[in-house]
Amino acid sequence: MSGPDISATRDFGGSVDFGRAAGEYRTHRAGFPDRFFHVLSDHKWAVSGARALDLGTGTGTVARGLARLGLAVEGLDPSEALLTEARALDAEAGVAVEYRTGKAEAPGGADASLDLITAGQCWHWFDRPRAAAEAFRMLKPGGRMVIAHFDWLPLQGNVVAATEALILRYNQGWTMGGGTGLYPDWFADLAGAGFGGIESFSFDHAQPYTHAAWRGRIRASAGVKASLSADMVARFDGELADLLGVHFPGDPLEVPHRVWAVSGVKP
Repeated sequence: MSGPDISATRDFGGSVDFGRAAGEYRTHRAGFPDRFFHVLSDHKWAVSGARALDLGTGTGTVARGLARLGLAVEGLDPSEALLTEARALDAEAGVAVEYRTGKAEAPGGADASLDLITAGQCWHWFDRPRAAAEAFRMLKPGGRMVIAHFDWLPLQGNVVAATEALILRYNQGWTMGGGTGLYPDWFADLAGAGFGGIESFSFDHAQPYTHAAWRGRIRASAGVKASLSADMVARFDGELADLLGVHFPGDPLEVPHRVWAVSGVKP
């Protein structure tokens, strides 16, 4: 794998607006695979009839998965553009999720009112101590917090590594490359907020992407459409198309990913 785990030092800040990439986010950004939700169900971390809140829900990938398991789910996100896409995807999937705009650091919600709180692919964007404290406040005793990631893996010579190098050519301020899909600091975030019974799981997953879908997925990333000008995005996309055609002609691509999650319980 390319590079050490840098989750503890990586800078996730900067001027990023995922609402600018809401269409690509909906169409091309693959959600957590089914196996993730099977693990939550098998562990009894997600139980039918439970009340759940999904923080940083985006287009609702985690919220929908929980709703399919029979949970009563609310999704929270600061971007109304992403929530509009989430509602459309829910209608297509035939599931019901309640969405509202808001931030994980000030989510509202009653004390001790929820059985489960999730944060999928978003914890790094939050003021983590504040978000963890708010989650602890809203959970019932015995309630559970789950922080999860579904990250591509830049292996030597693979399409992810080549794509990350291209992003850096266009956006030198992008600092989210070179990851391993592991986030050891998140354990301390839960413990510091008072959670106990902390445990984690992970598994690797090959996610298929056509060339067009991979280009859309990358346009929807923080380093491209969410932070670059429209002209730069168009130039980047054309260069990525050429790169794929020359160096990675297989279509679809099998893109390596890692699912990783850490969970804690409110005593």
